[in-house]
Amino acid sequence: MPRTDVEFASLIAATDVDVLPDTSIVEDHGDHVVVRTPTNPSYHWGNFVHFRHAPAAGDRERWEAVFDDAFGAARESQHRSISWDAEDDGAAESEFLAVGYDPDRAVALVAEPHELVRHARANDAVAVITLDPDGDAELWDAVTELQVEAREPGHTEQEYRTFVSQRMEDRRARFRAGDGAWVVAQLDDGTVAASCGIVVTHGRCRFQAVDTALAHRRQGIATRLVHDAGQLAVDRFGAERLVIVAEVDYHARGMYESLGFVERERSLAVCWWPGAPNAAQHPRLGGLARPVD
Repeated sequence: MPRTDVEFASLIAATDVDVLPDTSIVEDHGDHVVVRTPTNPSYHWGNFVHFRHAPAAGDRERWEAVFDDAFGAARESQHRSISWDAEDDGAAESEFLAVGYDPDRAVALVAEPHELVRHARANDAVAVITLDPDGDAELWDAVTELQVEAREPGHTEQEYRTFVSQRMEDRRARFRAGDGAWVVAQLDDGTVAASCGIVVTHGRCRFQAVDTALAHRRQGIATRLVHDAGQLAVDRFGAERLVIVAEVDYHARGMYESLGFVERERSLAVCWWPGAPNAAQHPRLGGLARPVD
């Protein structure tokens, strides 16, 4: 795993680092932290700068300069991903969102082992399977396709498949080292209806990419999967705290809360990349913008 001696006030930022591959580099520069993932330079939240205070008026250009100094202004992935520890007082709206940055409004939902509950709607007709990091090739491919299907606007299918393939290979390396597992819910005909990962670091379990195929939503499948994955994290990997990070208004938030997860933290981070919905608004980078899918 990457260095974990760097402290973060934000549980979201800390677990963002927890789940990175062991090739990632975490550098503490005092007022900010630089996180790099050389194996996957297009991974927005594997290559970012995290500040220890919220932005204030005039910080955007300085923070962008810090990012460009760390990663190089001329690079294949032109994204700028920036997060911070403290509560934002509104400056991010004028400093970043007004010039085309995409907001990442996240909530950390947390459950301790004794708080995890099995919901009555859990679908017992599916088989919950833990994948072999060195086998189960067809199931791993199905997981990749689920994530490509669920991608957000602004990412082309091919570029996102390339990103996911590398991200999953990095995760499989963590699983080979005993840091967690990938779990799928499979139908009788072999279809992978839902999937998620668990990465456990120092007793902290961070869920990864909880996805359900569109045709199999609202059938209690994800409810069963998330519960069983959480129990696996506790029983096999010694998790003392289960953490799901989701968008504040994410459609599945109620499902997580029904399983015992409770909101513990909110954060706002920002990212600019050429496919972002309002990327062309940036006064300096806008020329790199491309049409959103």
